[in-house]
Amino acid sequence: MVKILKISELLNKNFIIDLKADNKKEALEELLNIISNNELITDKKRFSKEIFAREKLMSTGIGYGIAIPHARHKSVKDFVLAIGRKKEGISYESIDDKPIKLIFMIGASDKQDKDYIKLLSRLVLRLKNHEFVEKLLSAKTNSEMYDLIKKHK
Repeated sequence: MVKILKISELLNKNFIIDLKADNKKEALEELLNIISNNELITDKKRFSKEIFAREKLMSTGIGYGIAIPHARHKSVKDFVLAIGRKKEGISYESIDDKPIKLIFMIGASDKQDKDYIKLLSRLVLRLKNHEFVEKLLSAKTNSEMYDLIKKHK
């Protein structure tokens, strides 16, 4: 039986941050510092290398102010998710050349092929809802962002 992954189930309030970074590299490093606190990541250095290798391959800035850096690797036991927000936006080499305001970093085990693709597509689908994205950007606290994600279907 295939388990339907809910983004809200993967998220922990402590893994949502307002980014201090002013560029893509710093933003990724800041999120890596947060996501690597998850015990499901067994090798922080290796996971970090995988995230940056994926970015070199092609930017994960999908447009509309959103980026979804992601990697699958054996150093990750199960899905992990962290969210960074920069209301002013940062340069990210996005496909539409617009600044990125929300970054959703995802890690998965190298054995989670199908579920990984489903999770990515589910996230992209949710983020196509501009009203939802605006609510995330205007949320006053990280807890409020967390609650919005929990409630949003």
